[in-house]
Amino acid sequence: MKQTETGASELIPLLPDVDSLECQSSRGASVSGAVFNICTTMVGAGIMSIPASVKVLGIIPGFVVIFMIAFLVEVTVEFLLRYTQSGKATTYAGLMAESFGSFGSLSVQICVMVTNLGCLIIYLIIIGDVLCGIQTGGTLHLGLLQEWFGIQWWNSRAYVILFVVLFVVLPLVLLPHMNSLRHTSAISILLAVLFIAISSAMAIYALWKGKTQKLRLLPDFANQVSIFDLFTTVPVLVTGFGFHVNIHPIRGELGRPSDMSSAVRISLAVCIAIYFSIGFFGYLLFGDSIMADMLVNFDQNSDSAVGQPVLARDTPRFAILTCALLAVTYIFAIAIPNIWYFFQFLGSTTVVSLSFIFPGAIVLRDVHGISTRKDKIMAILVIILAIVTSMIAITTNLWSS
Repeated sequence: MKQTETGASELIPLLPDVDSLECQSSRGASVSGAVFNICTTMVGAGIMSIPASVKVLGIIPGFVVIFMIAFLVEVTVEFLLRYTQSGKATTYAGLMAESFGSFGSLSVQICVMVTNLGCLIIYLIIIGDVLCGIQTGGTLHLGLLQEWFGIQWWNSRAYVILFVVLFVVLPLVLLPHMNSLRHTSAISILLAVLFIAISSAMAIYALWKGKTQKLRLLPDFANQVSIFDLFTTVPVLVTGFGFHVNIHPIRGELGRPSDMSSAVRISLAVCIAIYFSIGFFGYLLFGDSIMADMLVNFDQNSDSAVGQPVLARDTPRFAILTCALLAVTYIFAIAIPNIWYFFQFLGSTTVVSLSFIFPGAIVLRDVHGISTRKDKIMAILVIILAIVTSMIAITTNLWSS
């Protein structure tokens, strides 16, 4: 009898089925809540590295690449939504299981786990950069806490990130549903808009005073920038637009799942505008001195004195796994304090698989017989572009290191 109870408990999922979420949320989440959650997923960490990507690409190619990636993301999200509507699967892993069996489902689950862990590590690194500062190339950029209180033992990177993990991140990840995060998501988007407004105002003021940096409309091939270096920016931008892992949870909580397409298009339009703005004004303000985490440039060493401080039921098993995963992210955030490496790794592997390769493969498999010839051609192009750019980016990074 004990063995039966133990086996049954192991089969209890950490999260409820999307079907049950749809039944529980008769009032449903709003489209605006879905937009805020999607935008937060995309804007979160990616916004800080957009200016550094524009520095490598140049203004014109940078904007073109941003728009192209957004277009491809919209195409692949539409693929996933159509197959979700046609089949019985209510999760990303379920979609892959319909087409490729348990291997496909396991592949998605591994990619989702690695992507979420990697993104959380990136967030913690950014928080550490802002509050505790960072030293790069012999230059020390002080964090907010060090500027306010001096260098103390308690405002070191390890202690500050530990405090954030325990008292900010942990309560948020224990919330029961995605829709519960709509308020924090709205705040984060408003802060992103405020960050853009501050950066824009500083750039315009510097332009008025004649202190802006020289902008490059095209890549600077004359100064050790090769054509292959341009591909290293693609994983960063792909990571900035990757939100496919949240499609099904957000869709399941909408009052009308059919509203998901509208929410996605609105979110992409908002994020394109945000990325265009921060890419241009950030590069205009700091030029070639822009760093992978743009917030590091806002310290007392800069010309400006302006700084901007920044699921299911709670079962014991869920809480234990959540704490264990947070501990892993904390260790990595302390050990490797550079977001560029994580952007490159995630964007070239798990994120590109979740965003482009897996949706394209589902369309080519076409278990429901709903794909048109145009869909399959687009799926092939998306997969080829994803694989080629990722391999070039990985090879270039390994070669340069």
